[in-house]
Amino acid sequence: MNKTNNANNFNVFVPSKMFFTKGVGTHREELHSFELALRDAGIEKFNLVQVSSIFPPGCKVISRQQALKELKPGSIVFCVLSRCCTNEPRRLLAASVGCAIPADKNAYGYISEHHSFGQNEKHAGDYAEDLAAAMLASTLGIDFNVDESWDEKKEIFKISGKIVSTRNITQSTVVKEPGYTTVLAVAVFVA
Repeated sequence: MNKTNNANNFNVFVPSKMFFTKGVGTHREELHSFELALRDAGIEKFNLVQVSSIFPPGCKVISRQQALKELKPGSIVFCVLSRCCTNEPRRLLAASVGCAIPADKNAYGYISEHHSFGQNEKHAGDYAEDLAAAMLASTLGIDFNVDESWDEKKEIFKISGKIVSTRNITQSTVVKEPGYTTVLAVAVFVA
């Protein structure tokens, strides 16, 4: 994280890197199913602090493997986290994080969280990606119809030249075992 001082001499941290991860966990206890989903995602060793939806200017997306080498157990780690949990047998659940990055590296982008029941991985992922892109498009003054399909909007965003990329990470599953199942998708910030 870049450390800067503002007018009030408070230290402000701006993440320079971020990675995406996802996981699923099942256990008879809801909290333990969440812990197992964190383990599956590789982030159970950290103290997670949920933040809102801004992709910092100049932030670089790195691999989970590379990022985990830079983080130490017990670290306070900021993240945007989507989580969905149920104990209803045969229920389809999904958690997704979408991201829209502007072409201008000095501008900020958006990260969205979406969790749902009854949506498969593709639909939940497209929805989260669309949310992030729509938020970024509105700040960039890109005109689009919210009722158009994601594919149509994606073309408008590409043509505008103001949005360089969109992506999502999504975890979905159907509850198969007795007990709770938790799915999660996470954008994790790294110093």
